[in-house]
Amino acid sequence: MTGTGTGTSLGEGPVREGPFRVGLVGYGLAGSVFHAPLIAATEGLTLDTVVTSNADRQQQARDEFPDVRIAATPDELWPRADELDLVVIASPNKTHVPIATAALKAGLPVVVDKPIAGTAADARELAALADERGLLLSVFQNRRWDNDFLTLQKLITEGGLGDVYRFESRFERWRPELKGGWRESGDPTEVGGLLFDLGSHVVDQALVLFGPAATVYAESDVRRAGAEADDDTFIAITHTNGVRSHLYVSATTAQLGPRFRTLGSKAGYVKYGLDPQEAALRDGERPVAGKEKEWGVEPEELWGRVGSGESPLTGGGTPVPTLPGAYPAYYAAVAAALSGTGENPVTALEAAAALDVLEGARRSARENVTVTL
Repeated sequence: MTGTGTGTSLGEGPVREGPFRVGLVGYGLAGSVFHAPLIAATEGLTLDTVVTSNADRQQQARDEFPDVRIAATPDELWPRADELDLVVIASPNKTHVPIATAALKAGLPVVVDKPIAGTAADARELAALADERGLLLSVFQNRRWDNDFLTLQKLITEGGLGDVYRFESRFERWRPELKGGWRESGDPTEVGGLLFDLGSHVVDQALVLFGPAATVYAESDVRRAGAEADDDTFIAITHTNGVRSHLYVSATTAQLGPRFRTLGSKAGYVKYGLDPQEAALRDGERPVAGKEKEWGVEPEELWGRVGSGESPLTGGGTPVPTLPGAYPAYYAAVAAALSGTGENPVTALEAAAALDVLEGARRSARENVTVTL
């Protein structure tokens, strides 16, 4: 099998032809809204089996994918390993490591939803196991294919902002009432809370844009009555190249700030609003193979602005077309890696580096210190 857990370069094996048969573990929000539709829309992949013990979700999967097979537990997949080519893990966070370990030991390549693990050490152990077995281990960091992130990457690469000094990123929501469930649990084994949930996205994006972190400082609070896990967290990263990233994740923000405010020596880029792909998927819209340019398109009134000396809210700066969002590109890259013609789009070691920052942020908030990584 080509495409390993730690690196991005191809292996030396022969090119393999799809379609590659996928077993999807978990059919909650992540499995049903993100993974299943994107897998089904990817040329070279076919959704073979959905694993869920919930009878309503089993029926939902059958209704949405009439040919899919159903399994109640992941253990039902391992005796059928020769009938599958990839296992996607979209189950609760605490199950990621044990299920990924079992899949790799069964000889199956793996995609794991973020966060890949609760600790960087566990992520690196999984990466080592994948490399030992010569198997793909990839992490679903879909926000690398957000429209605003792709646009910002292009602006930085082309030098339109000059040397970037400060990067502000906000993933804020107004959810004053608790929803319940493991994501809001205070049990450390659940790997809940916004630091490891939305924080996994904003930290990963910052590291992709500006490279390794040298230090991290964080403030993390539990604001809502009855809440157990952090729901209002700030993370400050100083990158080794000197760029400072200020990252906000919150469920208690009554007035939302800009998604991105990126300040450079020539100009700044300010962008409001979330990428539209998640909302589209939740509403039942689906990407179609061959029509990628029609997916993830944002209306002109939501474009960000580039300029200097004025606020974009008072007309300052020039509107910059937002590139289309491209979540389907992740699974297209996974299919290419499985075939031996492409690279692992997000490696386990990249995910481990983000977990180093998240663990450092948790310690910083707890001890009120700046943590050197």
